[in-house]
Amino acid sequence: MASNPDRPASSQATHPTAHAHDPEAAATPPEKMPDGEHAPRPLSTLQTVGLITTCTAAMCLNNALNTAVAIALPTMGKEVGIPQYRLQWVISAYTLSSGCLLLFFGRLADLYGRKKAFLAGVAVMGILSIGLGFAQTEITIDVLRGLQGLGAAAAIPASLGILAHAFPPSKTRSVAFATFAAGAPVGAAIGSTIGGVLTQLTEKTWRSTFWFLAGISAATFLGGALSMDADKPSEEKDKRIDWLGAFLVTAGLVFIIFILSDGTIAPNGWKTGYIIALLIVGVFFLVAYVAWEVFLEHQLDAHSVAWWTPPPLMRVSLWGRARGKLAVTLLLALLEYAGFMSFSFWIQLYYQNYMHLNPVLTMVRLLPMFVTGIIANMFVAAFVGRVPLVYLVTMGMTLTGVANLLFAVINPAATYWAFGFPAAILSVFGADFVFASGTLFVAKVCLPHEQSVGGALFQTMTQLGASFGLAITTIVYNSELKKVSAADGVVVNVDGSNAPMDAQLTAYKDAFWSACAIAFFGAVLSVLILRGAGIVGHQKGSEHGSTISGDTIRDEKAQVQTEKKA
Repeated sequence: MASNPDRPASSQATHPTAHAHDPEAAATPPEKMPDGEHAPRPLSTLQTVGLITTCTAAMCLNNALNTAVAIALPTMGKEVGIPQYRLQWVISAYTLSSGCLLLFFGRLADLYGRKKAFLAGVAVMGILSIGLGFAQTEITIDVLRGLQGLGAAAAIPASLGILAHAFPPSKTRSVAFATFAAGAPVGAAIGSTIGGVLTQLTEKTWRSTFWFLAGISAATFLGGALSMDADKPSEEKDKRIDWLGAFLVTAGLVFIIFILSDGTIAPNGWKTGYIIALLIVGVFFLVAYVAWEVFLEHQLDAHSVAWWTPPPLMRVSLWGRARGKLAVTLLLALLEYAGFMSFSFWIQLYYQNYMHLNPVLTMVRLLPMFVTGIIANMFVAAFVGRVPLVYLVTMGMTLTGVANLLFAVINPAATYWAFGFPAAILSVFGADFVFASGTLFVAKVCLPHEQSVGGALFQTMTQLGASFGLAITTIVYNSELKKVSAADGVVVNVDGSNAPMDAQLTAYKDAFWSACAIAFFGAVLSVLILRGAGIVGHQKGSEHGSTISGDTIRDEKAQVQTEKKA
């Protein structure tokens, strides 16, 4: 029997994805799809809208829980007594836990039910939002934010898996994924707008924001309970969990993201003993995880399964799908979110700490980001079935780089319309283009039982990108702040609050220069490697003929027939 290098051997040996890619088979869907998946039932227009809206609401909630907190950080720091140099942990605690457990919760969702994972995750985000509204100390806030991230780690991969399973390749799938991606700017708008208004105008300031988000969580939970079909767990023969793999990847990511977040504020910076030690341990765990997953995949493909060799948490061969273009797409997601999240972080500090604007005035200046984000995703929904992936990703990353460039050369005395407004408009194109087209690409090359894991992998790369970007730009900011302040004869204190204004401006500009370089590097990489990646969206009637160039997915019909004969 011929071997197909772009498809897992286990599926070749058992039941290939005929109904995922075969037009004739798709015309008469069976009761169950290959790989243990049940065929999705036809949805009415109302059911389709309800399902997409609910999944998008979870994405909105996830982003609102970051932007609402980000805009309230200065107020929160003053009221609770959190030093400026530790404020980032209110954000990092959430991204740390959510980013590190995405793969594990994605696997659980694929195995035991995506609806269960979705509802549990949204419930955790809502309940802990209530608790955060009553938190009185820095440690309580950090711990609850860390636990809250577990909810996002469960809900977001489940959402992607639900959408990928409910909507086969078609115009509707493209719209569903673009709408889901639009949840990021919409959620950011809700978070920044409501967060800014409630923080400034209510008696409870930032606490009111968390209680408002708890209400959104309750509405999303209700929407999920009503719009999602009851779970039909995967019928894979071996449902064991790769606990060792889950431990290795989670521990490795925890150490790496912790180092990226804490390295700049450690007692001796990156030279601090525990930073170096944890970096070594984190890299060791990640290398061990990859080696273990390769071994498990080999054992599974060789049908040499023992009691101690469960199915891998993630097939390492997944990275090689589409002749390695999936791996490149994941790397570009990391670079894009490094540039975009750095822009989002520093622009708020620039407006509030350097320009001394209040939260509401800061929010008003960021509104164009969210409006443009919605428009960008509408563009993706309309053209992702016509425009090759390389054009979307390259254009998006270039525009994110230009947004950072505008603030890298900004004149503070100039009007907002000269630098701030165009930067706000351009910044979101990269995140929205890369997320929408990237998740469509992942859904396309993943098998039915891998959809939540594939979505979790993409989300993990964006989380790592955010942490990587903030770490790099923070190093640049702190270094330049001390350097310019020393030239002015000022010894900067720990939080940098006594730095001269010219030193602060130079430091902000250099941070934006760094983010600009990251985004432009991603754009160049996209041009060089994603050429020939083809169109990732599908129009009805042409979805099986428009595939990734060089990918064997389009040849699966012939492969299925060959395997049947064998």
